Amino acid sequence: MCGIVGYVGSPEENQNYYALDVVLEGLRRLEYRGYDSAGVAVVDGDGITYAKKAGKVAALESELAKGVFPQSKVGIGHTRWATHGGPSDVNAHPHVVDHGRLAVVHNGIIENFAELKHELSALGYNFVSDTDTEVAATLLGHIYNEVQDLTEAMRQAANRLEGAFTLLAIHPEQPDRIVAARRNSPLVIGLGEKENFLGSDVSGFIEFTKKAVEMPNDHLVVLTADSYEIRDFAGNPATGKEFEVAWDAAAAEKGGYASFMEKEINDQPAAVRDTLLGRLNEKGKLTLDELRIDESLLRSIDKIIVVACGTAAYAGQVARYAIEHWCRIPTEVELAHEFRYRDPIITEKTLVVALSQSGETMDTIMAVRHAREQGAKVIAICNTIGSTIPRESDACLYTYAGPEIAVASTKAFLAQITAAYLLGLYLAQLRGNKFADEVQLILDELRAMPEKIASLLERSEEIAQLGRDMKDASSVLFLGRHVGFPVALEGALKLKEIAYLHAEGFAAGELKHGPIALVEEGQPVFVIVPSPRGRNSLHAKVVSTIQEIRARGAVTIVIAEEGDTAVEAYANHIIRIPQTPTLLQPLVATVPLQIFACAVAGAKGYDIDQPRNLAKSVTVE
Repeated sequence: MCGIVGYVGSPEENQNYYALDVVLEGLRRLEYRGYDSAGVAVVDGDGITYAKKAGKVAALESELAKGVFPQSKVGIGHTRWATHGGPSDVNAHPHVVDHGRLAVVHNGIIENFAELKHELSALGYNFVSDTDTEVAATLLGHIYNEVQDLTEAMRQAANRLEGAFTLLAIHPEQPDRIVAARRNSPLVIGLGEKENFLGSDVSGFIEFTKKAVEMPNDHLVVLTADSYEIRDFAGNPATGKEFEVAWDAAAAEKGGYASFMEKEINDQPAAVRDTLLGRLNEKGKLTLDELRIDESLLRSIDKIIVVACGTAAYAGQVARYAIEHWCRIPTEVELAHEFRYRDPIITEKTLVVALSQSGETMDTIMAVRHAREQGAKVIAICNTIGSTIPRESDACLYTYAGPEIAVASTKAFLAQITAAYLLGLYLAQLRGNKFADEVQLILDELRAMPEKIASLLERSEEIAQLGRDMKDASSVLFLGRHVGFPVALEGALKLKEIAYLHAEGFAAGELKHGPIALVEEGQPVFVIVPSPRGRNSLHAKVVSTIQEIRARGAVTIVIAEEGDTAVEAYANHIIRIPQTPTLLQPLVATVPLQIFACAVAGAKGYDIDQPRNLAKSVTVE
C-alpha cells in the first residue's frame, strides 16, 4: 500500500545528505508497493515547503523541477494508494495544516475520521480534501497548539485515533526531528552516522544504511540526527529490536531484465535454495527460525488452519496436501479476511499457520490476533524479518527470498511453498509421524528442486513465445488435480493480475459438473498433468479430461513431466517439466504459468510490475 519515508540529518554544513534527495530515493524504492500519487515536505526556516502530485514519482519530480526546493536536513515523503478520496493532487500527501506549520503523511485507515471531522468542524476548522489523513493532521495540529510539543501532541492524537495508522509529522518549531506513531501499520527505523531514517519497510532507506530497528505496535518514536526515542502511547519509554538488513540496494534492481517480475521469476532457484539453508541443528533435527511454543503442545494439536490471502492462500492449499499426508493432522485453508467473521471453531489444540510475504497484510494480521485471542498458537511463514505477523506469532519460519518488488508474486510463492513443506516435515518429525531417514529423503528431494527450476528457466523463451502468440485470447482456463489444482488457481490469478484477461482455475474433476460449458472452439486451456509414476490413478483421469476438452475444440496447453508420452496425442502444446515427486510438483509446474502471464502482459504493452488497481502489500482491511 502507501509508502512512507522520513529523514533527519545533521545540520552541519556538507554533513550527510539533503532531505529531499533521501526522501525521493526512498519513494522510488517503495514504488513497488503500488500507489496513485506522491509528495514530499521539508522543514524550511519557520515554515514547511512541500510538493505533491497525482501520478508516479516521476510526475512529482517534474513538479519539483519547476522551482527551487530548500536544502533542508529534515523531511518526509509519501506514495499514496487511495482509500478515502480519489487520486488527485489535493488528496495526495503530505497534508499541511495549521497555517502551513505542520506536515503529516499517513499510511492506513482512520476508522473514526467522520466523528473527528465533525468535532473539528464545530471548532471552526475547514477541510480541503476528502481524506481521513487531513482529519488526523488537523487533530494533531489542534492538540499541538494546546501543548506546544510535537511528541506529546502525537501521543494524545494517537490515543484519539481508531483503526490502522502510521503517522509521520514535522514542525518548524521543533526543526530537528520527526515524530511518528504506529498502530497496525508498518514502520521501521533506519540508523546511520549523524543521520537517521524512517520507512514503511527497509527498502525506503536501504541505499543509505543496513542497520534497522523494529518499531513496536502502539508506540511512537522521536527521531533526530543523533538518536531515536521510542515511547508507548501512555508516554512510557520503550525499546525496539535492532537488526541488520540482509540484502543490499542492488537486490532491488532489475538486473538487466525487462521487468522486476521477470527478474524475480529467474530468482526462484535461489529463493528456494536459500529458504532451505540452515534448517538442521547440530543433532540433525529440523528447526524453526523462532519458536515460542512448547514442543509438547505442538505434539498435541488436533487441527491446523492455514490463513492467507491471494497467492499466499494458494501456497497454503499446496501446504494442506503435504501436511495432511506427512503429519496426518486435519488441515483447513481459510481466506484471512473471511476467517474471523465466520466464528471459526478454534481450541487450544488448534495450530494456525499464517502466510504473508510482507508480514503486514492487514487481513492476515487480524486473523492472527483473533486466533490467539481464542487460545490457538500461531506459526508465521513470512519473507520480511521483524514485520508485524512474525512478531505477533508464537513461532516463525522465514522465507529467504529477498525483496520482491513486482506486485504479482512469483518467488515469494515458491518460497512459501518450500517453507510450508519444511513446517510439515518439522511437525512430522516432532510428532513421530516420520522417521529421521524419511525426513532426510524428502529434504534431499527438496534440495534438488532449485536445479530443476533452473533447467526449466533455460527454456523460458519457448514458453514466452507461446504467451506472445496468445496475447489476443479473451479467456484462458486452467485445470489441475490434487496439488495441481492450486497451481491452476495461481496460473489464472497471474493472468488476471498483470494481463487483465478473464482466467479461471478449476479442479479438473469438477469440469463435468459445469465448467465444461465454457469450452468452445479455440478456447485455450492449460492442464497441469500429475506424474504417471507411482500408484497414482489421477494421471489417467487427467489425460481423459484433456481428451474431453480437445474433442470440443479447446486449444490444449499441457504441462507434463519429461517422458510422459500419454499426453502427446491430445496436446496442441506441451510444456515439459522435470520429473518430480507428486507433492513437490508445484515448485516446477507453477513456473511456466508465471512466464506465460508475464509474456502476455508484455506483449499487450502493460506495466508488468505495477498492474492497475493493485498494491504489493495490502495493509488495510
